[in-house]
Amino acid sequence: MAIKEGSKAPAFSLPDAGGKPVSLASLAGRHVVVYFYPRDDTPGCTKEACGFRDTLPDFKKVKAAVIGVSRDSVASHDKFKKKYELPFALGSDADGKTSEAYGTWVEKSMYGRKYMGMERATFLIDCNGVVQGIWRKVKVPGHVEEVLKAVKAL
Repeated sequence: MAIKEGSKAPAFSLPDAGGKPVSLASLAGRHVVVYFYPRDDTPGCTKEACGFRDTLPDFKKVKAAVIGVSRDSVASHDKFKKKYELPFALGSDADGKTSEAYGTWVEKSMYGRKYMGMERATFLIDCNGVVQGIWRKVKVPGHVEEVLKAVKAL
């Protein structure tokens, strides 16, 4: 079942760096940007995370929270957050249930070899828990600004 704009966002509760839980329910009443990324501390993922970090004050002005999600461990997230001073939650989806619920755990292909992996995707969820924007197969340059523009339009 693919998520569509206008549908209710799938609920989730994931351990953040440090092990404390981060959930969609805990952010009720705020807009939430949930971005899925393949791996901590890789070039594209680092650039995307730092982009959200650098514009977080602008997201906060419009009462929006940012959460990054990958299948990396809590320990990996801890290192990644500390290294790049990321001030937002990074949910560890180790069992892949949240990725599957959002349709971001997909078959990929590299050099003719097929494998399962995380699709870089972002979901904008409004303060009522409804999906208002979906970006799939994200290209990092300009993406954060595009998402911020969409949040401001809510």
